[in-house]
Amino acid sequence: MRLPEDLRPSRWPAPVQEAFAIAKTVAFAAVIVLIPRIVLAQPFTIPSASMEPTVQEGDYIVVSKMAYGWSHYSVSAGTLPFSLPPGAGRFMARAPHRGDVVVFSLPRDDHEVYIKRLIGLPGDAVQVRDGVVYVNDVAAPQRRAASAPTTCPDDIDGKSLAPRFEETLPGAKPHPIAACADRRGPANNTAVFRVPAGCYFMMGDNRDNSIDSRFAPLGGRQTALAEGECPFDSSLSVALGEDWNGVGFVPADHLIGKADIILFSWSRGASLVKPWTWVMNLQLDRWMKPIA
Repeated sequence: MRLPEDLRPSRWPAPVQEAFAIAKTVAFAAVIVLIPRIVLAQPFTIPSASMEPTVQEGDYIVVSKMAYGWSHYSVSAGTLPFSLPPGAGRFMARAPHRGDVVVFSLPRDDHEVYIKRLIGLPGDAVQVRDGVVYVNDVAAPQRRAASAPTTCPDDIDGKSLAPRFEETLPGAKPHPIAACADRRGPANNTAVFRVPAGCYFMMGDNRDNSIDSRFAPLGGRQTALAEGECPFDSSLSVALGEDWNGVGFVPADHLIGKADIILFSWSRGASLVKPWTWVMNLQLDRWMKPIA
């Protein structure tokens, strides 16, 4: 009589069978954890103030990877040992929209991840004049709002009271921006940046405390372009100085996803090793807040 499969004696010793069962369980659990992170969405913490007031230091956000499709950088996002091959393009690609808050892999160092607002699409001409953004020679209107505490470049332990504005980019919804500095400065009066095909122009909402596409990569030092990189005329940002390691244009493949929502938030000073700050530094008014 033929025994059922589960009653037949195994050719492997019991310890080996047990180890194999544990390995299968761990592998299954890893798949359950990693698949949503790879395919659907990924959490990020915000370490800087460049996107104030929209996104602030201490915010814990969720980024949708489905928004733009998947590429080498969005699959790994610098955290996984496997991904799509570099230069493979985007699988199920979808174009981002002007005004999106985008998380991307920094072109000059793909181990760094930045978050900025998308200002210029491929083919756009972008310029800043007296602090006002112009896209294809059309000004993005700014409506003055109440001043509010903002992290400015010279702030060390606190924030400064700085002007706020509500800006509306062409074809986009209004969003808040902060302005710390005199609008006559070079970062508020730029040359015209013409966005190459397959590339994007990004800026932070904290306009005077953001290293972004206004600044040349590697401080304008000329290097050979790697495959898929965007050409950037460093002479356009020469007035901004050569000490900046900027962003330049961002290739489409470097987009990781669209920032969707702030899940949780703690103010500056919160720390895992200081349990009292878990409660004292809570910013409940920012929890479950959509990012627009």
